[in-house]
Amino acid sequence: MEENSIFFNIKELEKALIIALEKMRPTEKEHMKKPTPTQMRVVDYILKNIDKEDLYQRNIEEALNLSKATVSDVLNRMEKNGLIERVYNVKDTRSKKIMLTEKARKMHNMNKKRFQEIAKKAKKNISQDEIENFLCTLNKMIVNLKDE
Repeated sequence: MEENSIFFNIKELEKALIIALEKMRPTEKEHMKKPTPTQMRVVDYILKNIDKEDLYQRNIEEALNLSKATVSDVLNRMEKNGLIERVYNVKDTRSKKIMLTEKARKMHNMNKKRFQEIAKKAKKNISQDEIENFLCTLNKMIVNLKDE
């Protein structure tokens, strides 16, 4: 693969982000297991939609474009780690609402701060115009690849 290719550079950026995340240790509760990226997406989705409606597994599957098996596995691990609770729906006992715990909210806030620090470091010496152009280009590439 050509070292100057877009995909090579994107992969290098991904590696640098992972290394930066690993270097940044949580300041609170060192013993808390680190959430997976998918778990963080689930928590973020729930927090953004918590006031709009009751949330169920199928909502998460559709919103995050994940399979039923993947979401089920992620939610099972999140429940085991005390990040969510499943509460029976009184109108339909076959379905369970997904509720975030206080532990998940704290984890989300802590990770949000970590990501803000990393983003600030990554954007150092880069103008706002350059960032906007970069994001625009990335989004176009994503759309192009999804259209295939």
